[in-house]
This record gives sequence, structure tokens and C-alpha cells, in this order.
Amino acid sequence: MKEILILYYSKGGSTKKLANYIARGINSVEGANARIRTVPNVTTGSSPTNDIPSATDVYVTHTDLEECVGLALGSPVRFGNMDSSLKYFLDSTTHEWLTGTLTGKAACVFTSSGSLHGGQEACLWTMLVPLLHHGMIIVGLPYTDSALMNTKTGGTPYGVSHHAGTDDDMAISTEEKHLSLLQGKRLAEIALRLAK
Repeated sequence: MKEILILYYSKGGSTKKLANYIARGINSVEGANARIRTVPNVTTGSSPTNDIPSATDVYVTHTDLEECVGLALGSPVRFGNMDSSLKYFLDSTTHEWLTGTLTGKAACVFTSSGSLHGGQEACLWTMLVPLLHHGMIIVGLPYTDSALMNTKTGGTPYGVSHHAGTDDDMAISTEEKHLSLLQGKRLAEIALRLAK
């Protein structure tokens, strides 16, 4: 089995839900296994907290990056950017950048936001930039899938998105769920081809 890393940060839970749907899409592909990881919370102006993660929220290590053949990166929107907790970890990947650990591996991004026009696409782009610097091959969502054309909640060609509502109380829509599963499946299929 080839490991595909899903690395996310989630404060209210919506980004974590998307991560779990993407994992289901990955696991639907023969030979692929989703490895879900998160990052510790970073408080403003300081290093990560020392919280112990729950059994379902294992913290990422640099070994996870070495062992994966693909990466799905997810974050809630923070003023059109990825969350600082996720960026804090990405900023620590200079060794992987210098050694080419992620070069040539498939990657995708996903996000959730409190408002429909809360900077979802801008946030996805902020996550894509470091992946491109690492030499990763970006996997998007094609408009040939009707859910991307018909969604009234979230979803972009750059990666799946979710409109969570200001209280993070909006359920993941049928289209968002479908696109999450599709994104995981596409990532796994392409990652396995590249890993041969």
C-alpha cells in the first residue's frame, strides 16, 4: 500500500470533515492508503501549544512527508490565507525542500470558510504556493464533473471547499461531499501513477 498524507488544521471541525471525506476517496483506490495528520495549534506570536492530540488527531512528523507518495493539504480560511498553525509547520520544511523530498509527488488542497465569499480560492492559492516551491504536481478538480458546475455552497477547480457558516454549523452539502470523495480518488490515482 502506498501512503497518501492528508495534512490539515481544523478549529471548528469542518476542515477535518472534508479531510475524512478525502480519505474515503483515497481509500477507494486499490493500492492507496490515507494517512491523516494534523498540526498543533499555534497561538499568535508564539510557538505551537503542547496539547496532546486526540487519538484521531495525530500530529504530523517530517517522516510522514518522506513516506507519502501524495499530499492533500487543508486549512480553514483566515483572511484569505491558510491558518498560521499549518503555515508554521510548512515553514519548517526547509530540509525537505533542499533534499527534494516532495518533488514530483502529487498534491491537492482543500478549505472551509465561515462565509460564502470568505476568500476560499485565495486561501487555496496560499496553500498551493509552498507545494509548487517543493516541486509537487498539483491535482485540481475538473469541470467535467457536474457537481463543480452545480454547487451552490463550495467547490472550486483549485480544490474542494466548504461554506461552513459563521458558527461552523452548516453541514457539508451533497456536492461538497461528492467533490471531496472525487478529489481524494483523483489524488490517489495520479499519485500512484507518479510513484511507479
